[in-house]
Amino acid sequence: MSKEGLHVPREKLSNATLLRHYAITSLIEEMEAVDWYRQRADDCDDPELKAILLHNAREELEHAAMVLEWLRRNDPETDEQLREYLFKDGSITGHEEGASEKHGL
Repeated sequence: MSKEGLHVPREKLSNATLLRHYAITSLIEEMEAVDWYRQRADDCDDPELKAILLHNAREELEHAAMVLEWLRRNDPETDEQLREYLFKDGSITGHEEGASEKHGL
């Protein structure tokens, strides 16, 4: 529908939805860049270039973290889910089952 990756006409979207779309799209792009740099580093036989590629991957991961934090601060549902699942010990899926029971799902 749009080269921006929108699935509905832009004029039908609220500003908040557009901003979240920009952030989500940026997060996807940053994580793809992390993956690309790491793959190239794994395939690289030059130690100096490999170090540069891994440095670049860390920079992209930093950018992704910054966008994720913006999403957390600006979208209550994202904030709720991140608070529920991040930085927990134990089984991720086990935690999900416990969270579902806690919320009556």
